[in-house]
Amino acid sequence: MALGTATAPYELRFDAGRICLDLLSTTHPEERLGSVDVLRAWITGSGLVPADTALAHADAAWLAAFRELRGQIDRLVRGWTGSGARACDFALARVNDLARTAPPAPRAVRGGDGELVRQLDGPPGCAALLAVIARDAVDLLTDPVARAALRQCAGDNCPIVYLDTSRGRRRRWCSSEVCGNRERVARHRRRAALTRA
Repeated sequence: MALGTATAPYELRFDAGRICLDLLSTTHPEERLGSVDVLRAWITGSGLVPADTALAHADAAWLAAFRELRGQIDRLVRGWTGSGARACDFALARVNDLARTAPPAPRAVRGGDGELVRQLDGPPGCAALLAVIARDAVDLLTDPVARAALRQCAGDNCPIVYLDTSRGRRRRWCSSEVCGNRERVARHRRRAALTRA
């Protein structure tokens, strides 16, 4: 399981296969984006910005905007139908609107050791970072092969959606180390209980 730079109590995960899906993962098992500091850690851990990018200008409005985008992407990824179609249409319009903004401009600069490193041309704005995630969602949802590889974790009570890029497309869990391990432990306990009975 790939972990971000954040530490407990808000462990952040980046193993869903797409940045837009990693954003969706921030709701499980509880709200992970609970503060601006955690949002900053998520932005850096997700690779939206280089690790040394200053994000001091991020504020509560950013937190609200990221959560709002997360909700719209969730509606689209889960593919509401019937009575939810209007909500899905609104979500689609909102994601498309956010995707229109130009993403942060990268630059290649020489690091202290002379190697080229990526930096941003200036402090990234909230809209620019949201645009990167929204564009990722647009790319995912308009790619039939990627869309066909979307899976919901088979773990008990795990709503995480991930991109199954495994050989044979037989991945069952969002993370073998998290939900997969829980399932294996539960299976072992069931077998042990049957043996004792």
